[in-house]
Amino acid sequence: MLNATHGTRGAWRVQDNATEVTAAGIARLAGVGRAAVSNWRRRHTDFPRPVGGTETSPSFALADVEAWLRRNGKLAEVPLRERVWQQLAGHPRGPVTALTHAGCALLLVHARPTVWLELAAGSDERLAALLPGALHQVLTPAPPVLPAPDEPELLASGPLLRGAAELAAELGARQTFEFLLGRHLDANPRQYTLTPAELAGLMAELAGPARTVLDPACGTGALLRAAAGPGEGDGQELYAQDDAPDLAALTALRLALHTRATVHAAAGDTLRAEAFPELRADAVLCHPPFNERNWGHDELAYDARWEYGFPARTESELAWVQHALARLREGGTAVLLMPPAAASRRSGRRIRADLLRRGALRAVVALPAGAAPPYNLPLHLWVLRRPGRTAAQPELLLADAGRFAGEGRGGPDWRAVREAVLGAWRDHDRAGRLDERPGLACSLPVLDLLDDDVDLAPARHLPPPAAADGAEQLTDVRERLDATLRLTAGLTPPPAAPGRPAPRRPQTTVGELARAGALLLRTGGHGGHARVPVLTDHDVLVGTGPSGTLPESDEEAVLTEPGDVVVPVLGGGTVARVVDDTTAGAALGRHLVLLRPDPTALDAWFLAGHLRGTANHRRASSYASTATRLDVRRLQLPRIPLAEQRRYGARFRALDEFERALRLAGRLGEQLVRGMYDGLTDGTVAPD
Repeated sequence: MLNATHGTRGAWRVQDNATEVTAAGIARLAGVGRAAVSNWRRRHTDFPRPVGGTETSPSFALADVEAWLRRNGKLAEVPLRERVWQQLAGHPRGPVTALTHAGCALLLVHARPTVWLELAAGSDERLAALLPGALHQVLTPAPPVLPAPDEPELLASGPLLRGAAELAAELGARQTFEFLLGRHLDANPRQYTLTPAELAGLMAELAGPARTVLDPACGTGALLRAAAGPGEGDGQELYAQDDAPDLAALTALRLALHTRATVHAAAGDTLRAEAFPELRADAVLCHPPFNERNWGHDELAYDARWEYGFPARTESELAWVQHALARLREGGTAVLLMPPAAASRRSGRRIRADLLRRGALRAVVALPAGAAPPYNLPLHLWVLRRPGRTAAQPELLLADAGRFAGEGRGGPDWRAVREAVLGAWRDHDRAGRLDERPGLACSLPVLDLLDDDVDLAPARHLPPPAAADGAEQLTDVRERLDATLRLTAGLTPPPAAPGRPAPRRPQTTVGELARAGALLLRTGGHGGHARVPVLTDHDVLVGTGPSGTLPESDEEAVLTEPGDVVVPVLGGGTVARVVDDTTAGAALGRHLVLLRPDPTALDAWFLAGHLRGTANHRRASSYASTATRLDVRRLQLPRIPLAEQRRYGARFRALDEFERALRLAGRLGEQLVRGMYDGLTDGTVAPD
């Protein structure tokens, strides 16, 4: 059941033009680079004329483009996923409205499939006329956050709705919505602050099982989705509010498709105009906006929610903390994601002190950097509990999971984070205290924290790791570094021998080899399964293992195999990576192209080595204002017999091993230096 509230929406005029697609969308449809699309426009007088956009970024009618591509042999058939996405992205009212319309139709397909089939049997005009009445049956009760779109709105969305329903027949309604939502979020990364699925799951587990759950700053609904669990939620009630009506609507649809729980969603400023003032939830999960100055300080001075003190203008996060506590039943648990400054700013010390005295704040957990945006900060989790008639907890749990940070953009080791944080919290919650875990967690008496600063940053209170453990780890790192440096010396390429200029050899391109069947070319997908690791463009650039994730869906992912060659298409780096047994089986991430050579015609290392040539990359690259894009089909390599290819391939493989050893030596050297500095400063390593 979907129960929600929303403000009035103004009517809008239906535009006559069909779904539009940009040059980037055309390139995606045809599996080419944007430079190829520009060439087609210049060389072919019958290429469709722009119907919208700007002079520098024109848009074209999707139907006309599709017909031209097929007529000219550039396209056999538009994949259904791509067709639906282009219809959504080019909707005349904008992608968010289109996503909402598609979600409404998918909810009807999910809840009442026979009704949808009867409506979809007729024309678009009949579908648009009858669909609002059918949607009222699933968007209940009134007034809903998702008022059924009227007939003119739905008429413009007819092809999109039919395409989404057709895709749902392949993937399922929930997976189709997750695919479209994931593509939209990926295409607009700066418009949304997302809560990663791993972090959302950790927060839900810290809160524990709950029948009623509130997220007062719901965003796209990741926290409530984690609290419900897929296909579950019978008897559960989920409450969501966000000041952006679009996000409240998308959250309502996402949850209604994801769970059997009753979903209550509302649009509005939570602090100024909360939608559920009478609610007393079992759990509150919240990723509030950080550093908000205009949160209602002037209007809300006498609000009843400020039981622990009136927050300063600069302490918006403490306003969200008190809002969460006010909406909990006695004994209910709240988990909030907080900026690290909230644990130590002097302007919030009195509120922090009162939260400690009254037993409301139970734990402060420092996450590794990279856990959530902003990724450069080690954010905190605050675990709070609404005080009841029982005595206040005398000790506060402080934990620091910073040691589990990953390298580069790979993100933390979430499995280790979960085990460490949940283990410490559950032991502390059960016993009221925790035996010291050096460098990881401890519990401190509240009285010890009530000084002039009330600084709750875990790093300031945790004991350092055991000295023996630190010394043993540094010894291990040094031994690995010594072995790697010896390996590097042995792999150093011999000096180049002087030789005559090589004769000019006939060249071919990757595109020609693909058309001849000598290799298979695939591009990175936009969906996958949560249990399949994803090889990202960053992993390829820095030589690490698969570290990424993609929006979960039933879309068939491109899985790597040994001998595949993977090439990043953005960024301008001359990189190509041959997949080995340790990387095989990973899903291919975005901005990557996979080349799978026929081993009877093409040596993988010969292919990868020639793709890394600087001049080769220069010829095949196009340049935008902020990025370089590689057209992999235009990369060249010489036509030579397979036996000679293997000679080159052996040398390219030796260079790759040398490069990997250099990278490992650099990482181990940095780790050793950092560990020595830390050990000498905290006393775990003696100067001699």
